[in-house]
Amino acid sequence: MEIGGIPVHVVRKDIKNLHVGVYPPTGRVRIAAPLQLDDDAVRLALVSRLGWIRRQQASFQQQERQSARELVTGESHYYGGRRYRLDVIEDDGRPGVRLASNRTIQLQVRPGMDRDQRLAVLQKWYRNQLYEQIPALRGKWESVVGVTASDVRVRRMKTRWGSCNEQTGRIWLNLELIKKPPICLEYLVVHELVHLLERHHNERFAMLMDSAMPSWRQHRDALNRAPLAHEEWWY
Repeated sequence: MEIGGIPVHVVRKDIKNLHVGVYPPTGRVRIAAPLQLDDDAVRLALVSRLGWIRRQQASFQQQERQSARELVTGESHYYGGRRYRLDVIEDDGRPGVRLASNRTIQLQVRPGMDRDQRLAVLQKWYRNQLYEQIPALRGKWESVVGVTASDVRVRRMKTRWGSCNEQTGRIWLNLELIKKPPICLEYLVVHELVHLLERHHNERFAMLMDSAMPSWRQHRDALNRAPLAHEEWWY
């Protein structure tokens, strides 16, 4: 479907309400529509949201993006919201990563390891760093929000910073969050915990967020301004 010159991917689902999403890096538009909603009703809903859609797309276009990463010495990589210079060391020892200084990430790899193998080493380190931070954040915010997650896990996601399953109480966090400022990770934990109480981004959700983390909108905006990884984002 196309609305106002904007291509829209429409997905029909067994849901009650219509949901519109605009996704990085180019601002692709996806709409999840109830099965009983006809095309005319979907078009009308999209037309009413055109201003918001265009603003979201404009913000993605203005957002800083990293160039493609080749995992070689001298590249810039992010961790905890800071930019680091990558220092690649080839050695027969066990591959690994460490913060060599407050400006340098040292990546040790075996001779002959290609770009994908080097990336796997770095992402394993990123994943471990993120998992190390989760227990403290759960301990701090579950009591504030008034809900307990059954589990919090990490995975790479293309269109979301986080997600949750209200039935199982499980939360998923995007691996990319470890590259963002710590408050962005904290905001996402609160965001998903609140979703265990309220599924939709409605007035009740905003009220619960205001109660738990009054400055959440600032943190959301900071996350949306953070540099995007160089990836092909699909949904």
